[in-house]
Amino acid sequence: CCFFSFSPKIQANRIVRAQLWVHLRPAEEATTVFLQISRLMPVTDGGRHIRIRSLKIDVNAGVTSWQSIDVKQVLSVWLRQPETNWGIEINAYDAKGNDLAVTSAEAGEDGLLPFMEVKISEGPKRIRRDSGLDCDENSSESRCCRYPLTVDFEDFG
Repeated sequence: CCFFSFSPKIQANRIVRAQLWVHLRPAEEATTVFLQISRLMPVTDGGRHIRIRSLKIDVNAGVTSWQSIDVKQVLSVWLRQPETNWGIEINAYDAKGNDLAVTSAEAGEDGLLPFMEVKISEGPKRIRRDSGLDCDENSSESRCCRYPLTVDFEDFG
């Protein structure tokens, strides 16, 4: 149902946290909902998806909610092997078999589609080196250094 693409600039070893957020429609009665996330795979010998996460949630009647589920491991795999990212299937079945997960926006559900929140660690900060030595014509410095330069534009005309 859902495909998330990622910038190649994100490196798998820098991921601190990755959460998939799913909005649940209201249930008719208080019930237990099973939120399941599965990785989609190319159709081969009958298998089309691999379940990666499952979450049991108790919900009250008539209440909508956002639920988050950890997807750090699957995101790390996708970043190391982008060709394995075929998307994911999201289901949230109540006791009667109704799927309460918002995976395609119906009327009044703008802004309720699943999204992924990813926190990455910052790389090491670049340190600016000392910009060098200042010298004058009397310096005995053997390393590379800056000399003052004066230009008189009147001499150039």
